[in-house]
Amino acid sequence: MRKTCCDNKEEMHRGAWSKQEDQKLIDYITQHGEGCWRNLPKAAGLLRCGKSCRLRWMNYLSPNIKRGNFSEDEDDLIIKLHALLGNRWSLIAGRLPGRTDNEVKNYWNSHLRRKLIKMGIDPNNHLISHYLHRKSLEFWPENSKTDGSLLSDAGSSCANDQQPIGSLPDLNSLPSIHP
Repeated sequence: MRKTCCDNKEEMHRGAWSKQEDQKLIDYITQHGEGCWRNLPKAAGLLRCGKSCRLRWMNYLSPNIKRGNFSEDEDDLIIKLHALLGNRWSLIAGRLPGRTDNEVKNYWNSHLRRKLIKMGIDPNNHLISHYLHRKSLEFWPENSKTDGSLLSDAGSSCANDQQPIGSLPDLNSLPSIHP
């Protein structure tokens, strides 16, 4: 059985990283490369576990990480890929150079999900919500039956009222966003 990476938990630092710890990690990886994350903390003189060092490097310190706000193109691509792949954040982030899976997941949950809800689109299945479809029947009565039974149309089952927002392309046909 494999031994845990953090044998002496009482000696390990937890919580926020200091600037000195960040600099030690950056200096070590710049000089020696990423290598084995399990052995890196001790070799770099850090009192952290390997997993903590790997996540700190991958999500915050790596020079390959793209900083700043997401562009409209990135928003659109994340929405399309989420409709196609669901919550497979590493696959989605793979199409957005410089973005980490954690960053994409957090952006989805804090911004894009709410944006879709405000547009009347269910963020789980990317279908127009029942409420929005009911409102469209009020604005365009020609969609209702000729006998004026608008309420019976609007009150029909949710499954029949949801409309897809459009066909989604194959994952391979979607472009990557290149800076």
